[in-house]
Amino acid sequence: MSKDSVSHEGRVVEIGEETISVEIVSQDACAACHARTACAVSGEKVKIIEVPLDVHLMTAGLAVGDPVRVVLRPSLGLKAVWLAYVAPLALLLASILVFSLCGVKEIYVGLFSVIVVIFYYLVLSFFRNRLAKVFTFTVEKV
Repeated sequence: MSKDSVSHEGRVVEIGEETISVEIVSQDACAACHARTACAVSGEKVKIIEVPLDVHLMTAGLAVGDPVRVVLRPSLGLKAVWLAYVAPLALLLASILVFSLCGVKEIYVGLFSVIVVIFYYLVLSFFRNRLAKVFTFTVEKV
């Protein structure tokens, strides 16, 4: 595993014909705080990651309950940041600039700019299946 890759520890919860389901526990920043038990803000989220089954995983001898590491290549992590944060921010700023230069009232500039970003996320959601094929995780036995 590269030290630049994005990885999470988890455990196998299900092995299907085409995928392996891995449960990871996502902890917030409060996990290391000594006062987390008294604080109502801290928490954990359990997520299930579907990993495509390949020849490497079939020969690894994984069983339900085995500890594993779910890994995402660094280039895919950067691509995800661009799609989720950078592109919508650029669209928001560009639409504010364009609508302002066209002489639109400020209230409508803000409204139309937010609509542009919402439209971007809707278009992105239509490509969810294609993106799921691009953003694939790999599993390593711990």
